Amino acid sequence: MNKFQILVVEDDPPVRNLITTTLKAHDYRYIAVAAGEEAIMEMASHNPDVILLDLGLPDLDGTEVITRIRSWSNVPIIVISARSEDSDKIDALDAGADDYLTKPFSVDELLARLRVTQRRLALMQNGGVTQAVYENGKLRIDYASSCVYIDDNELHLTPIEYKLLCLLAHNTGKVLTHKFITQSVWGSSWDNDVASLRVFMATLRKKLEAAPGSPQYIQTHVGIGYRMQKVE
Repeated sequence: MNKFQILVVEDDPPVRNLITTTLKAHDYRYIAVAAGEEAIMEMASHNPDVILLDLGLPDLDGTEVITRIRSWSNVPIIVISARSEDSDKIDALDAGADDYLTKPFSVDELLARLRVTQRRLALMQNGGVTQAVYENGKLRIDYASSCVYIDDNELHLTPIEYKLLCLLAHNTGKVLTHKFITQSVWGSSWDNDVASLRVFMATLRKKLEAAPGSPQYIQTHVGIGYRMQKVE
């Protein structure tokens, strides 16, 4: 049995059954609940490794659940929601979600996201970080502490935003295609990954750039991908 434990928060029985059946078939341990307050109590009691969270819950909106959990825990939260508007995704990511899947979703895609999360957590637990500092203009990334600064002011990034920034920083000056980025960050290149990438880039730029509409660091190559520019 996989030691990785997942808290499933989904009020739609067919979707909840699909998720839990998939997890069971792949030897994941799980707890399944149908409401936000229940999720918060189970989170406090069992300290799961990751949360799969629907936004449309009967008692609380999922973004409120994220905000409340983020006040005391950094557990990875993957949103699984029928809400497909960029504004909904941005609200969830700004609240502290780490990833966002839009319904209907592929179980293979869900499993791929979980594997990426497991690898990231294992890397953090094993201390697998680069003992170096990246500097580009006013941007500084301290890989040892996983902290990012602009003008010595720390930026609060989600794990996915941090991973995207590091990937671009390691390839400064190179145009990285959508496929390369999504494969590196999510381990797959599903249509949802490219849509999520646009949202994450928007939230990352909002935190990183003084003028997100005229970015200084991350340049968009329309239809191709993104590039970290060298800033003097």
